[in-house]
Amino acid sequence: MTSHGLIRVLVIDDSAFSRQAITRMLGTSPLVEVVGVARDGEEALRKTFELLPDLITLDLEMPKMDGFTFLRIVMSKRPTPVMVISGRSGEDDVFKALELGAVDFIAKPKPHAAPELVDIEQELIRKVHAIRELRIEKVRERLHTMPAAVSRQPGSARSNSPKIVVVGSSTGGPAALMQIFGAFPEAPRCSFLVAQHMPEGFTRGFAERLDRLTPLHAIEAKGGELPQPGTILVAPGGSHLELEKVGAEVVTRVVKQRSRDKYTPSVDRLFQSAAKCFGSELLAVVLTGMGDDGRKGVTAVSEAGGNVIAESEETAVIFGMPAQAIRTGAVDQVLPLTDIATAIESGTSRKKARMASRKGSV
Repeated sequence: MTSHGLIRVLVIDDSAFSRQAITRMLGTSPLVEVVGVARDGEEALRKTFELLPDLITLDLEMPKMDGFTFLRIVMSKRPTPVMVISGRSGEDDVFKALELGAVDFIAKPKPHAAPELVDIEQELIRKVHAIRELRIEKVRERLHTMPAAVSRQPGSARSNSPKIVVVGSSTGGPAALMQIFGAFPEAPRCSFLVAQHMPEGFTRGFAERLDRLTPLHAIEAKGGELPQPGTILVAPGGSHLELEKVGAEVVTRVVKQRSRDKYTPSVDRLFQSAAKCFGSELLAVVLTGMGDDGRKGVTAVSEAGGNVIAESEETAVIFGMPAQAIRTGAVDQVLPLTDIATAIESGTSRKKARMASRKGSV
């Protein structure tokens, strides 16, 4: 695919309704061409190698060959961006697929749900267009990179770690977050809050997966929680997660999205509210994703005295969000994904880092 050519899509689904609905939605974009459809895994695999699509939409539940087997073969033989189309009841399978190399997902269209179909259509087109920015080689590299346990010297790293860490991510984010949190050999003493662009109905399953597969205790935020050491609060899909001071305490607040909101959950809103509450005790991390969500937020964190880390182009599946954050001048460290857990544990302050930088330049 060239930067100016059409995005060629192969639609895979055993449901005739879903195949037709997805094909129709994609047909509304002048930048997209549906080059083929497939109703089972074997047909899908054959057409993948015959048609060489730029993007595949994939239903995980298929006859003859399931979606996981299909993903493993495609990612090893002919790496191609794969977007999972899934019902909300299959969220655990979605996150397994993302860890196997799928780059994103959307909710599956349902018959007789016209308003919902409109929402899905807009989301589908936006994510398909973003494939132009996606680097599939980074997805493949990530599949071969196991989380490395954070190394620390007894009594040193933990004393410097931040009190609270806010993390923002979009496309490629679920797998990146799993890699960071899975790298900790034990739960660090800081509290994490995560704004991952994700539709309503999936974030609870994602939080449960983080809770099950990492050393930290993770839940979907409902509002009113006090951030605690060793925990992850995940912003609920369809809402924004913020922090606010109530008396002497800082608690979470969940705000439903508005029709004019560009990104949900909003990274900017999480970062800005956290900066007001925690100032220099805050660390903000911007991971892979399209768009510029987090740009305003990292500026607020920096102005409040907090630290900012952005994922480097070296590992980001889509470098849009980290690049926008870096351009603000508010980012203190630009790191590959494999180094971010260590940086969180070491907690080097901006003041020390800048002093060292100045000394080195004298």
